[in-house]
Amino acid sequence: MSLAFTTPWLLAGLGLALLPLTNPGIRPTPYAWLEMLPADPLSGLIAAALRLCAVLALTALILGLAGLHRTEQSRERIGHGANIVLLLDRSNSMGNTFAGKAPDGSEESKATAARRLLSDFSQQRPHDLFGIAAYSTAPLFVLPLTANKPALQAAINATATPALAYTHVSKGLAMALDFFAQPNLTGSRIVLLVSDGAAAIDPDSELRLRQYFKQQQIRLYWLFLRTANSPGIFDLPQEARDDNAQAMPERHLHLFFSSLGIPYQAYQAENPDAMRQAIADINRLEHAPLHYRERIPQQDLSGLCYLWATGLLALLLSAKFCEAQR
Repeated sequence: MSLAFTTPWLLAGLGLALLPLTNPGIRPTPYAWLEMLPADPLSGLIAAALRLCAVLALTALILGLAGLHRTEQSRERIGHGANIVLLLDRSNSMGNTFAGKAPDGSEESKATAARRLLSDFSQQRPHDLFGIAAYSTAPLFVLPLTANKPALQAAINATATPALAYTHVSKGLAMALDFFAQPNLTGSRIVLLVSDGAAAIDPDSELRLRQYFKQQQIRLYWLFLRTANSPGIFDLPQEARDDNAQAMPERHLHLFFSSLGIPYQAYQAENPDAMRQAIADINRLEHAPLHYRERIPQQDLSGLCYLWATGLLALLLSAKFCEAQR
């Protein structure tokens, strides 16, 4: 355990903690002849204990004033899991239900269902590192890869903010891949894309994404939330002229992912139950060994010092009230 102080110069006051050794703080009682008093080792022990309590109380106060804290630490963790980046679509359409309507209380929106199920998914995987990114008109960094589950739940809940109009999936994917650029990252690397639509990707972005996916050995899962009566990722065009990324962006994004030469799996969900089954399948597939270092943030110990000082001073005050008056 590594300890440090915010204002170490205040430690010079520790010399004051020795004052109770010279002045016990107990009123002396005169006797005509001390030899008349019988030996009382218990009283001597109590007097020594009170002096020690006074020394410790002053020491605790000075350590608290100096800002005693435990410095940031890291510890090695080994388990079975993966490094997972949740890439969430934040376009306006995610705020609608699977029927394509505004939620009226009887049916939840696609975004609400996604947050609920992803929250359950993360709770079922205690050893995973999770990161979150979102995208609409532009990508949005939400949470870096972390094993901190309370922070992850807060980040998932934070995606309930109002969405924007457009879907720029290539920028979102590029940001999600940047999560894995840190060195010494072990275990499976997974991008879980959750969206209800797609958009055409320009050739330059396609080339960069191909390079990133190959270099970083990413595993990609696409959870496509299909709105009723809208095109699906597995639909075929009725006419050859419609087989292009502008007319059928979902199909062509799926074809692009399939051509990356990486482990890729697409799920098409048309209701929350289908979403739950898809997430359960991903949970079952990804349990590779995972080795990482967990960061433990700095911990302030000054409050604990003040608590000890308060308890010791209360004990000394009680002893003072019990002092016999003559």
